[in-house]
Amino acid sequence: MTSIQVSDFGPDLLRAAEAQRGATTELRREIHRDPELGLDLPNTQARVLDALTGLDLAITTGTTSTSIVADLDTGRPGSTVLLRGDMDALPMTEDVESSFRSAHEGRSHSCGHDAHTAMLVSAAAILSERRSELSGRVRFMFQPGEEGFHGAKHMIAEGVLDGVDRAFAIHVVTNAPSGIVLTRGGALLASSDGFEITVTGRGGHASSPHHCLDPIPTAASIVTGLQTMVSRQIDPSQSAVVTVANITAGSTGNVIPETAYMQGTIRAVSEEVRADLHAAIERVADGTAAAHACSCETTIKPGYSVTLNDPVHAQLTTKVAGALFGSDQSAVMPATAMGAEDFSYVLNEVPGAMAFLGACPDGIDPAVAAPNHSNHMQLNEAALERGTALYAAMALVRPEEPRE
Repeated sequence: MTSIQVSDFGPDLLRAAEAQRGATTELRREIHRDPELGLDLPNTQARVLDALTGLDLAITTGTTSTSIVADLDTGRPGSTVLLRGDMDALPMTEDVESSFRSAHEGRSHSCGHDAHTAMLVSAAAILSERRSELSGRVRFMFQPGEEGFHGAKHMIAEGVLDGVDRAFAIHVVTNAPSGIVLTRGGALLASSDGFEITVTGRGGHASSPHHCLDPIPTAASIVTGLQTMVSRQIDPSQSAVVTVANITAGSTGNVIPETAYMQGTIRAVSEEVRADLHAAIERVADGTAAAHACSCETTIKPGYSVTLNDPVHAQLTTKVAGALFGSDQSAVMPATAMGAEDFSYVLNEVPGAMAFLGACPDGIDPAVAAPNHSNHMQLNEAALERGTALYAAMALVRPEEPRE
């Protein structure tokens, strides 16, 4: 079967996505109203399964999470492309008034995963109707637990990547003009690890520090040392972030505590720098504590690795988006974003790409729009049609014979 090429895309795919607008919006709002956290999303799973009913897909659900894998098998030889949409919400309160505002205090879809899920379901509907234009297989990966729960890792262990040749995912962002598609080859997103440091000294009366080993000045010196370490020991051309985000010590004003605790995040754009930062944090913390006659325990908590787009697939994404929406609506990101994604687990195993889809609300400057993970985050639902079309196009196009 002849591969569909970038130049073959016309307005019909956009019309198909437009025809799905009502269903896409309705499902997104249903999921938004009832956000669920982590790996256990029974209500979200049920809604997605209901929306997939009648599409002639081979569906399996997870055993270690409420994941969904839906296969569209054409019965013709060809490669298998995986399309991923994440489904989980964030443990934070939404402060946006709407008819579909979160019904649960302390839970909200403030990162746009509700949109990813709805777009992917609508793409599945479009591709099911166009089964005759496909070869091989399309696998729809509906994933829980992206927000720190390593949901992709659970699904990979259960076989979601078995037989997969390439993979693609979309993430909406509100700080980009609505409808624009942004991606880049190589490092798209940083790694994300956590650290905890506990400094132990000797407590006592605050009026007699000479009888104590005060861990608080030691902790303060460690914070300063970590910032100096990043600026003095890491190549300036290699972006890196070490942030101490929480410090806890003491219980009252006239007692020097025995311990001081801090935790934070580590971000890097290469695995080499990531490893260097891990070693350097322990070295700075231990050395600084020793200089103050205190002891120190440092724990590095591994998180997501660098999200690495395959250059060929990133370029294909840019070309497909340009063909669909216009060349001015598809751009190459100049630098790696310092957020992190567990789609990195997928891209560590198979070639593919992730792209950002701008979803800034109308009438708002993207530079000042409430960003993802904000309690005021809102997205432009008009952008979801483009996301639906892009998902479908990335399954239809074949990168083996690229031509304009």
